[in-house]
Amino acid sequence: MKKTKYIKFLVAAMLLGGLATSCMDDDWNDPTGEVAPYGNNDIVEDDAKMISIKELKAKTVDLIPSSQANDTVRITEDWQLKVRVTGNDIQGNIYNQIAVQDESGEGLLICIQKGGLFGFLPVGQEILVNLKGLYIGIYGNNVQVGVPYTNTSGRTFPSRMNINVWNEHFKILGAADASKVVPEKFDVSKLKDVAYVKSHRGKLMTLENVEMDKADGKLAWAPEADKDAGNGVSRTVKIGGKAQSLMVVRSSTYADFAAKAMPTGKVNLTGIFTVYATNPSKYGYTWQILLRSDSDIEDVK
Repeated sequence: MKKTKYIKFLVAAMLLGGLATSCMDDDWNDPTGEVAPYGNNDIVEDDAKMISIKELKAKTVDLIPSSQANDTVRITEDWQLKVRVTGNDIQGNIYNQIAVQDESGEGLLICIQKGGLFGFLPVGQEILVNLKGLYIGIYGNNVQVGVPYTNTSGRTFPSRMNINVWNEHFKILGAADASKVVPEKFDVSKLKDVAYVKSHRGKLMTLENVEMDKADGKLAWAPEADKDAGNGVSRTVKIGGKAQSLMVVRSSTYADFAAKAMPTGKVNLTGIFTVYATNPSKYGYTWQILLRSDSDIEDVK
């Protein structure tokens, strides 16, 4: 009797072991680099559905009346975007967002409720985005894709989508290639040009040969003592030796370089150029440079 029970136990153990091994083999057989472990690999690229960022803006946010500048538009068309990541949260200065651009030369922000996005969406990573069902709109006069959020004032704007929602809407295309992400030189002669603002907000650009106002070798980018309600600090940039109130470097107090002293000499500043305006027709737009990391600060020799 005991011998029969032992045989049954041994057979069961062998069966369970085989099942366990089979499950692990399924996992171990996959890391070939051909199938991305993030996103939705079932999305099929379709030229008939492809739309550029420039076309997307023209068909959506550009049609929103100025009196409803913070409203959102639900994307009901079966559109796709093929874009490349230009900015992420690698040093904590860009929060729950990635910046992307495409061959149309324009950029936008995609809002995702997750930290560590740089781990699977590094700069240079090309992705395919299925837009249908997502929302696009304006927040702080920046074009964003996400899901709608209505604040206490009753204004609706695109905000962070749940990571599970995002995973259903994007597909990773090949390996990241940072060499294909080249910042455009910011044209200081168009600092107040509205058309330039609207076509360049959300882009990766470089502001050359400038200084930081009030930099003394001690004043940091974003110390806790100087933060505003948004947990950030705006530092004015000097262009041609003159402080420009319409050009600032916007840094989070959570950025890795927040406590680092601003440079005292001339620098080139690279980052995602966003804009902010509560009443642009009256006060104009303020350019905000979001540094991706401290390596975006280049000393001018």
